[in-house]
Amino acid sequence: MFSNREIISTIEMLKYEHLDVRAITLGINLMDCMSNDLEVLKKNIYKKMTSIASNLVGVCDQIGEKYGIKIVNKRIAISPLAVLAAPFSSLQMIEIAKTLNDIAKEVNVDFIGGFTALVEKGIAKGDLALIKAIPGALSETQRLCASVNVASTRAGINMDAVLMMAKAIKETAELTANNDGIGCAKLCVFSNIPQDSPFMAGAYLGLGEADAVINVGVSGPGVVKKAIDRAVSSDVPLDLGVIAEIIKRTACKVTRIGELVGREIAKNLGIRFGVVDLSLAPTPTVGDSVGEIFKSLGLKDIGVPGSTAALAMLNDAVKKGGAFASSHVGGLSGAFIPVSEDLSIAEAAKNGNLSIEKLEAMTCVCSVGLDMVPIPGETSVDTIAAIIADEMAIGMINNKTTATRLIPVPGKKAGEFAFFGGLLGESVIMKMDHMTTPNTFVRYGGLIPAPIQSLVN
Repeated sequence: MFSNREIISTIEMLKYEHLDVRAITLGINLMDCMSNDLEVLKKNIYKKMTSIASNLVGVCDQIGEKYGIKIVNKRIAISPLAVLAAPFSSLQMIEIAKTLNDIAKEVNVDFIGGFTALVEKGIAKGDLALIKAIPGALSETQRLCASVNVASTRAGINMDAVLMMAKAIKETAELTANNDGIGCAKLCVFSNIPQDSPFMAGAYLGLGEADAVINVGVSGPGVVKKAIDRAVSSDVPLDLGVIAEIIKRTACKVTRIGELVGREIAKNLGIRFGVVDLSLAPTPTVGDSVGEIFKSLGLKDIGVPGSTAALAMLNDAVKKGGAFASSHVGGLSGAFIPVSEDLSIAEAAKNGNLSIEKLEAMTCVCSVGLDMVPIPGETSVDTIAAIIADEMAIGMINNKTTATRLIPVPGKKAGEFAFFGGLLGESVIMKMDHMTTPNTFVRYGGLIPAPIQSLVN
């Protein structure tokens, strides 16, 4: 039961503080669409997806209008294509990618995720075909997203896959050079990938999931910032414990809204409700920034000393508040720090307060990793692979999800700007001068063994 005060404060969040539902993602299990015949497979996929998703956008708009809540993105996540289309070649995978892109246009969703391979312990035939298909698939489609899981706490890090993904990133960037390598903005490399995330580019539907499910990604960095600002400007004595409590209570309200909307959409579609992802997801809009929260907490900028501690507090408080509000929490559930997608973070990178090394340190305490990071186009495959390996190690050792979304911008150097548009934003290209030395470590290949936690069952 909501009090009158809670209802009024929620209305204020919606009207003045950029509170929205960032993503409604419909997960569709396509394993029953399998066929050794490419045309039959494509036909099966088309029939099932259009049948289930035909009303998704309409229902989302209807529920959003009913509650006065903006639903920013409507998306679909499918079963991992490397499994679904295992018999096919990389060229045939690209044909399937085009079919998925056509489906996205027909049902009017923003993205489809699930061009996915899970290779943390080894690479099967279908996995290899999909990885080789990624550059072509992402350069020849607009609404398809790809993800590859190359590491986990139980399996270790597949360094052969890490090197393959570095090559795929470079090739994808070159094939989309006219748009500053934007194809790489639709490609995530993961450690401990979740099976139920509603956020792109890493969303896919895990093999243990239902036939169809609705997952919700909430937002609200602007709401958290305003709550902190109000507390700081009041006469009430504050310490960091009190501030953490304020963030926790705010996150609880945000999560309640996300679950309310998600459950009603699922009910109207006749589909099972899945999870709420508690991640704070920013946009390139003033007042809707995770980076601005750091300033409200008393730091000059995100990236200066104290940033990692502040992010740890923020991430933990958001999770505690969200977990209290919902019994069905999943996905990434952390604070996003995507460089180009957050106006304040992009500004911190521009003015030199945020480096790629500090970003990596901060990913030790949040769930996302090196996200939407533009780097010089000349950055070598070895260097990209080494950065990925470092981030995968953080996820593996700490038993958490980490990822990289690196964008080597063709023809541009550090200090120049990359422009991606829309929610993907823009950012200065980050310096990599001391990271470009030859790196034979990543060329050894094989598996970096899992930590001793892998023996716990």
